[in-house]
Amino acid sequence: MSDTRPDLGIGMVGYAFMGAAHSQAWRTAPAFFDLPVTPRLSAICGRDEAAASDVARRFGWESVETDWRALLTRDDIDVIDICTPGHTHAEIAIAALEAGKHVLCEKPLANTVEEAEAMADAAAAAAERGVRAMCGFTYRRTPAVAFARQLVASGRIGTIRHVRGQYLQDWLADEDAPLSWRLDKSLAGSGALGDIGAHIIDMAQFVSGDAIASVNGLMQTFVPTRPVGGDHATLGGTSSSATERGPVTVDDAAAFTARFVGGAIGVFEATRFATGRKNALRLEINGTLGSLAFDFEDMNVLELFDATEDPSVAGFRRILVTEPTHPYIAAWWPPGHGLGYEHGFTHQVVDLVTDIAKGADPTPSFADGLAVQRVLAAVEASAVDGTTHQIGATA
Repeated sequence: MSDTRPDLGIGMVGYAFMGAAHSQAWRTAPAFFDLPVTPRLSAICGRDEAAASDVARRFGWESVETDWRALLTRDDIDVIDICTPGHTHAEIAIAALEAGKHVLCEKPLANTVEEAEAMADAAAAAAERGVRAMCGFTYRRTPAVAFARQLVASGRIGTIRHVRGQYLQDWLADEDAPLSWRLDKSLAGSGALGDIGAHIIDMAQFVSGDAIASVNGLMQTFVPTRPVGGDHATLGGTSSSATERGPVTVDDAAAFTARFVGGAIGVFEATRFATGRKNALRLEINGTLGSLAFDFEDMNVLELFDATEDPSVAGFRRILVTEPTHPYIAAWWPPGHGLGYEHGFTHQVVDLVTDIAKGADPTPSFADGLAVQRVLAAVEASAVDGTTHQIGATA
């Protein structure tokens, strides 16, 4: 029997690290989930036609473009998926929305609050015409994180008092690792703060159900110059023997304290210099009735402490989040067969295309992305002048 579900044509801009993750997601989602529409890998776009063509061949994209504007004129493309550096997000996303294309945009939403505001405004206007937009904070869609949100929303840990967020990596610990676009403020906006700190900000606000109200920030660049050369398209890279060195114009590490609207306090840290830590995205939330703890390096596990239990037997409970009753899990493997990094991107596709088919606004929205951008800007401003910055106030 033939599949009568309509196609949803996808045009993706960018083909490197995130492009591969998104390509895998678009290809995999309809194989495991019963989607209301079928994503079709219509076109991938990149300035390097040979490199883009190679990715198209490997992942099954039907065609290649070298100018993203060409995607906006094609009738076989319904969604523009933006996987490019942050300085390009606003121009591509706004143009796509105005052209009537749904948009999925990688995080952080933009490089500045002003750009993010323009994007959020464009998304709000487009929504009135039935055009949808989503910001790609995929860690929300890790089953253990989504389950943590359910527990907090149900009141399981009571009133939240403390939030602790960390994102620890070490791929820049080698002082001779080469320059890449991620170390150029004009392209990336910021360093560890925006690249990985954005994730812990979004996750903390998502799981807690609360918003950060004010911050006090600290930022540091440990290695001010790096060798010119090496692979500028991928995450990390090997040491370069080049003698020429260029300036690093972003932070290597950032830390900040925060107050939440609901009264909780938070401590956050993002670094790419934590030797031995590869992708340690950690969140702990302490409430009046218990606590939750998560570490992405053990991503199928959520720890729960129930403060109402008898103290003589109480302790953190290790929950293996692989049961079919847990978020997203029923479509995958039997209990105990864990998921991986790429599955969050698949879940993102599932939620986006389902919302598009229903005519619903997806989350995280561009407004959610703007909220994170405002926190990033406030942390950066606070790190410069040493004062507390209110979120939404002029930095």
